Amino acid sequence: MLIKRKSIEAESNYRSGPAKAVTAAKKPRKPKFAPVTLSELDGVRFLHFGTEWVQGAMRLRKPDAIELEYAQQMMLWMLFQPAPQHIVQLGLGTGALTKFCYRQFPQAQVTAVELNPSVIAICESMFKLPPNDDRLQVIEMDALDFVNDEANSDTIDVLQVDLYDATAKGPVLDTPEFYRACAACLKPDGILTINLFGDHPSYARNLKALRYAFDNVLCLPEVHDGNVVAVAFKQRSVLDFTTLYTRAEEIRMQTRLPAKSWVNGLKAACDPD
Repeated sequence: MLIKRKSIEAESNYRSGPAKAVTAAKKPRKPKFAPVTLSELDGVRFLHFGTEWVQGAMRLRKPDAIELEYAQQMMLWMLFQPAPQHIVQLGLGTGALTKFCYRQFPQAQVTAVELNPSVIAICESMFKLPPNDDRLQVIEMDALDFVNDEANSDTIDVLQVDLYDATAKGPVLDTPEFYRACAACLKPDGILTINLFGDHPSYARNLKALRYAFDNVLCLPEVHDGNVVAVAFKQRSVLDFTTLYTRAEEIRMQTRLPAKSWVNGLKAACDPD
């Protein structure tokens, strides 16, 4: 089963959040999106963009749990950030990460940025996404515009990036400039996690661009049919694996997420021999 995805990033089309002035003489183009479709199998509901590619999933009996392994790995920042104040998700998918962060971190502001209004609507109606409130903001906006907005500089503790579209060939935003803008949004000890496509030429390009923008980038082992989750640190730090394994057990006890496997993956990335 293929899990890669890449959100269609186009001209701005906002529902809420920071907006730039648009002159009457030049209106923004209305972006075109692939159809949003659903499937269900063995008690799990899947999101698609009109193809067999899976864009996200939710177990019907556990709507706030993270079903897919790669999406669980996107939470590996919990090893380093036990009490984030602002968590941002670029690319909503089924809202799995957004819902989990909203429930698990009641002290945090949680923001999700999604360009396709149909994805937001289907998350609200079919994937149990809570309504916006004083802690949760789901913004209909181009992710590139969001990270380039100076108002977001140095405001984010954790940035989760999962930007795929129906073609699922690699992240739609993958330039060094995009990742530099992501880094600029993070606080000094901020962390980015990202879903990459290890079986595609975009993988090497994204890693090169990430390493241009961040002090340290590590990749977990590939899961599903090509998913590789990378973690990027704005400031390089020495990893204390004894402490990380202790923290992983705390995460497992609190959330049932397989955090020990994340530490194993990081250890392997640091010492591939």
